[in-house]
Order: sequence, then C-alpha cells, then structure tokens
Amino acid sequence: MASTYPQFVLLGDSLFQQSMQLQEGFSFQAALQTLCCRRFDVINRGFSGYNTRNLLSVLEAVFPERGADTPAIEYLAILIGANDAVIDGAHTRQHVDLDEYKSNLNKIVNHPRVKQHKPKIFIITPPPVDELKLTRLDLARGLSSGIRTSAISASYSEKAREVARENEGTVLIDLWQTIMHAAIALTPGDYQSGGPWLGTPENGKAGGLDELLPDGLHLGGKAYQIFYETLRPHVERVWEGQPDNAGFVYPTWEEMNGVSTTA
Repeated sequence: MASTYPQFVLLGDSLFQQSMQLQEGFSFQAALQTLCCRRFDVINRGFSGYNTRNLLSVLEAVFPERGADTPAIEYLAILIGANDAVIDGAHTRQHVDLDEYKSNLNKIVNHPRVKQHKPKIFIITPPPVDELKLTRLDLARGLSSGIRTSAISASYSEKAREVARENEGTVLIDLWQTIMHAAIALTPGDYQSGGPWLGTPENGKAGGLDELLPDGLHLGGKAYQIFYETLRPHVERVWEGQPDNAGFVYPTWEEMNGVSTTA
C-alpha cells in the first residue's frame, strides 16, 4: 500500500500563490484539490514577485533529489512570466529580456530535478494585463509612467507558446487567449474583431478585463474559475470512463471492509 500521495505541483509567481485564496466564492487550488482528491496532493509553489531567473535559483530546493521517500511529481503546472515582462529599467528590477525568459523557461521544463519525476507538464501562458488600469495605479503611486504594457506582456505569452511547441509532451494552456476571449464575451461592444485588444491604450476600454483582473494584473475569482475549467479536462481525462475510485492511493471503505458495491 502506498504511503505517500503523488503530487500535482503549481509552480510560478503570485498568479499561483494567490490561487489558494477564496475570491468571489471560488478558490482555484481548492477546486483542483477536490478534483484530485485521494489521487494527488496539490502543492502550491507560487512565489509572489518572482521572475524566471529567481525561480531557477531556487528550483533545486523546491525539487529535492528523488529518493525512496520523496513523493513522485505526476503533474507540474508552470505559470510564470508576468514579472519578467515588467519594462526594462523599472524600479522593481524584475525585468528579464524576452530571449532569456524563453531560455529560462526551457531550463525549468528540462531541469534534471524535474525530468527525474517524468511529470506531465502544463505550460501556462501569462494572462493579458489591463494596461489602462495598471498605468493609472502606477501613476497614483507616484511613478512617472506605467511599468507594464499589454504589448510587452503579450510577447512573453507568445514565448511561452513557443516553449510548449518545442518541448514534446508538454501541454499548452493558453491563459492569455482564454482570459481575453472571456473578457470580450463579457463586453462584446468594447472590442471590434481585428482591432486593438481590450486593456490597451489603442482600444481605450478595458471591457471585461476590468472584472476579471481586479487590479489589472492578478486574476479575480471569476478568472480563476475560467482558468480551472480550462485545465480541468486535461486532468480528469486520466480516469475518464473508469470506476469512481480509479487512481485512488488507498482503498475505498468498501474494499477495506469487503463490502460488495454491486446490487
């Protein structure tokens, strides 16, 4: 009988760190743990403010050498890049050049401490930002200009897509497209097909991003629920069409007590 549960690790920045919180009646991590109950432990390794350079520096501590007593990592979801995309020269010093970001993301995916577990890896693009709101907030803090732009952030999401395409076996979760399309569906009159995206100065309207990204950067409860529903089919298909207890680490109470489940 197994003594430890295999793990589903959420690795990244504040977008994962905050996923455990209850927002608008929904918690992404709680929902995912409920889905994986008795099969996997969902482990949150989101680090607020981290960029890919920071994450690489702690990766060996986050993933110790695999040993007999080390739980196996069956799933690894990676969501990072929002801080890499801070404009160069910003006071936060979080900026990582686009090419280095892609290189670092590749190094994370292919790190020996990750590869030894042979997990199913989900590469998640950073979501869009509401540049209009972020700029207003940055100016209110006394900064001379905003430190994030929609266009720069979108370019980092594209690099995440490239990493997913170039690493066989990884699964792309395109959170940028998912959140943007959801925002457009909430306020269809604020976006014209083929025109500037919501939240950009060129569009001038945030549309549904105002609801989905309460501070212009982080996901609100509704956005986390959209994220969860996008990820969910990739997880539950592992035991789809099988008995309800498929993949359970420990036997059901019926199995433990010799109780028949047939009529």
